[in-house]
Amino acid sequence: MRKVLSILLGIVCCATLLSAQTAEELVAKNTQAKGGIEKIKAIKSLKVIGQLESGGFRAQLGWEAKRPEMYREMFTIQGMTQVQAYDGNTGWQISPFEGKKDPEMLGEDDLRSLEQSADFDGPLIDAAAKGNKIEYLGMDKVDGDDAYRLKVTLKSGDIIYYYLDPETFLEFRTEKQQFIRGSVRESLTEYGSYKPFGGVLYPTSIEVGNRRSANRQKITVNKIEVNLPLEDAAFQMPAAKTAAATPKK
Repeated sequence: MRKVLSILLGIVCCATLLSAQTAEELVAKNTQAKGGIEKIKAIKSLKVIGQLESGGFRAQLGWEAKRPEMYREMFTIQGMTQVQAYDGNTGWQISPFEGKKDPEMLGEDDLRSLEQSADFDGPLIDAAAKGNKIEYLGMDKVDGDDAYRLKVTLKSGDIIYYYLDPETFLEFRTEKQQFIRGSVRESLTEYGSYKPFGGVLYPTSIEVGNRRSANRQKITVNKIEVNLPLEDAAFQMPAAKTAAATPKK
């Protein structure tokens, strides 16, 4: 009996090690496919300009990012621009569509997503240092095509499933599960048309939606600029205009 248990334990340990090695290997190939860790780390800032379409609705969309964890996204329609930003500590927004012209702190739901977007290199790179855990779940089928499937458990407890193309090792789909106040928020993102900017591949076609719905928001990236001199102040919460406009006594 002891011998059988010993053999079984050895098989489990070997399987665990093999899974970990495979996950590390896939992350390494994904990183190399995008341009390699040196080129990725050489990019210190990023500015993206694009267009969002959802049904007959269109809007201008853009985002800026700066190491280590600064992020700002802008959404413009009919001359009004909504801003959400994170400076590494604080998340804030300006929502003119809700009649709010002054900046305000973000709620927990929006802040969680913004913090994850602010991870400049994404959750796969330096995963252990960030407190993320990566597991290889084997091959899977997506719309009839093979894909390597990775499970990434973030430090926050949220989970992201990565689907990698077996030929290019680039992700073409992610599925996210966010656990907020006892509820689960699920989203799906599909990536395509990878193009090089600063020696690193970025997707220029992005679709965002829910796994249970065919309705998707389509983002077309028109321009990406890297290593621009972005100021830290651009990501920090500005003073309220109403307060700034208060006359002196």
